[in-house]
Order: sequence, then structure tokens, then C-alpha cells
Amino acid sequence: LEGKRVLVTGAGGSIGSEICRQVAKFAPHKIVLLDAAETPLFYIERELSAAYPNLMLVPVIADVRNRERLECLFDEFAPQVVFHAAAYKHVPMMEYNPIEAVTNNIGGSRNLADMADRFGVHDFVMISTDKAVNPTNVMGASKRAAERYIQAIAARSLTKFSTVRFGNVLGSNGSVIPM
Repeated sequence: LEGKRVLVTGAGGSIGSEICRQVAKFAPHKIVLLDAAETPLFYIERELSAAYPNLMLVPVIADVRNRERLECLFDEFAPQVVFHAAAYKHVPMMEYNPIEAVTNNIGGSRNLADMADRFGVHDFVMISTDKAVNPTNVMGASKRAAERYIQAIAARSLTKFSTVRFGNVLGSNGSVIPM
């Protein structure tokens, strides 16, 4: 990651912000912090600016469902590495709001993967969930569908696509442990 242009989606979330912290340690040229939520994005940008005053950080408020906005961002920032952590992850909430799980978790992932392929991103890492294994709920099914799209595009792309699955992450927002 040293000297690279890195894009992190969901940068204000518990997993995305930790990815930003870890990436910053490797002295990238720039980290584009993308999130739809203004306040968490504000806080992670402030935290990283204080800890890494010489690191170029670009906080971007954007929704991964907005394909045109993503196209402009990929054109402007030309990321070499993408960590895609933006997702709706709360199982009960997605049971009540299945269209949001589909448009965000599947549609947003598709938009990002398509842009990564089109703009020649070197590495693309999608953060998924253990609930994508034999899914029994909307959230898990939406993440599994996104994984399948990533697998399909990887078969024909020069971009190196990979997916990692997390289980319940201690300390993450809404973690099952404190619940």
C-alpha cells in the first residue's frame, strides 16, 4: 500500500474506519474516505489527520448506489486499491427493509466492481459476512449475491478481486456480543 492511492468505502463505519487506520500505517500516497454518513466520516477524517498529519486524506460524502457519482470519483482520484466496506449489515433491520439491502449491498457492490474494472484498479477487496454462507436472511442473501457478482467479474477482469468474510466483530457498531 505504500505510495498507493487507496479508496475505502464505508470509511466511517466500524469496519471501514479500522481499515482506514490500518491502511494509514503503510504510508499510502492518499486515502479517499467514502461514506454516505457525514458525522462518522467527519470523525474518522479528524482522527486520521491528527495521527498522520502528512497523509493526504480526502473525505467524500457519496452513496455507492449512485453510479454517476462513483464514475466521477474514480475518474478524479484513480484509486489503485479499493477496500469496499460500505454495506447495510444489521440482520433484523434488513428484514424490514429488503429493498435497501438489495440496492445497497448488491447494487452498490456492482457499481464499485464495475468502476474498478473499468478504471483499471489493481486490487479490489470486498468485505462480506459469514451470513453469506447458506444465507437464511435478506442481509446474508444480499451479501452472497454481491460476492457472486465479484466472482463473476473477477473471471474476466485485469483487476484482482477478492472477498473476505467477517463474523461478528467485537466492538463493531451493533455487534451481537453486547446485544
